[in-house]
Amino acid sequence: MAARAPEDRKAKRKRRNGFVEFGNAILTFVVLAIIAAGAVGFYGLQQFLATGPKAEETAFVVEKDSGLSSVAARLESQGLISNQLVFVLAGKVMRKDRDIKLGQFTVPANASMSDILDLITEGKPVEFFITVPEGETSFQVAERIRQSSNSLTGELTTDPREGSILPGRYDWVFSTDTRQSVLDQMQARMKQALTKAWAGRDTSIDDVIKTPEDLLTLASLVERETALASEHATVASVFINRLRKGMRLQTDPSVLYGLTLGKTVMNRGPTSKELRTETPYNTYIIAGLPPGPIANPAETTLAAVAHPAQTNYLYFVAQTARPADGHYFAATYAEHRKNVAKYRQAVKAAQAQAEIEADDAKEALEAEQAQQAGDTTQ
Repeated sequence: MAARAPEDRKAKRKRRNGFVEFGNAILTFVVLAIIAAGAVGFYGLQQFLATGPKAEETAFVVEKDSGLSSVAARLESQGLISNQLVFVLAGKVMRKDRDIKLGQFTVPANASMSDILDLITEGKPVEFFITVPEGETSFQVAERIRQSSNSLTGELTTDPREGSILPGRYDWVFSTDTRQSVLDQMQARMKQALTKAWAGRDTSIDDVIKTPEDLLTLASLVERETALASEHATVASVFINRLRKGMRLQTDPSVLYGLTLGKTVMNRGPTSKELRTETPYNTYIIAGLPPGPIANPAETTLAAVAHPAQTNYLYFVAQTARPADGHYFAATYAEHRKNVAKYRQAVKAAQAQAEIEADDAKEALEAEQAQQAGDTTQ
């Protein structure tokens, strides 16, 4: 076999050197790319963890249907982050882009991008809510809603009917719910509660409580008569017993409601003149139930009226001037008069004790003043 020519060996070495050089170039490019990516990543990580540019606590709203990119753009436009691209990339790398919560968040001063991303994906939005107390009138509730000007938009398009609102706590999301939508929620819950109470009622009450509206009206009277849930079923039994005997209900809260229609709530007993003032709600004058509710009763009160206690009581009176002390109940007028006497005695005793306490306080202040003036005589 003939030996290879020197030219062949040179060409082979040249090709081999070319491959090595090309490989070295590729390797160098890869290494440089890795270094560059690492540098960019390190720079991005530094920015992501760095102290934020906003020097004061700031409210930030994540609106409905907001994505990571739109949130990042708004954060940058409000000066809360310095680079929206870094924020978006970090959110995707950390797989938090689908965990963004709706609502308003309080971003602390100088919060980093990391802090903000954690806040809007794992934190708790600012709570916006209204609590409707048991026994409040619809006029009062509407005023509460109207006064929530810092977190609700729009106006009430309807005036709520008395008794159409279920007491309780109602939460909403800033920037998405309106005053009317919150009221609609309150009324929807009352409708559900009333439907449930009526469907599950003790049908023995049907002789005097003939409709869900009757149940709602009686529940509002019970709600305003006693603050003790433990007494609701018993008070309901008194009213039902009186209705069965054709007796007037003679409930003070309805008399007072008839004077203002719930626009002013008077937490006191009616005067002799008010007891004689003719209104559709004056149950000392009219027979049967008043024409509608006088307040918004709680769901538990609806249930108590739907299942009243089985009693022969026809009367009740407060035990003391403190509502928390509850009532005396009686089946006869003679017994009721004795209970009224006990109530009056308790009120007088409380007034006397208050006067004694006031006198003691006055004496202590006078003694202190005398001592300060240097009068040490006794």
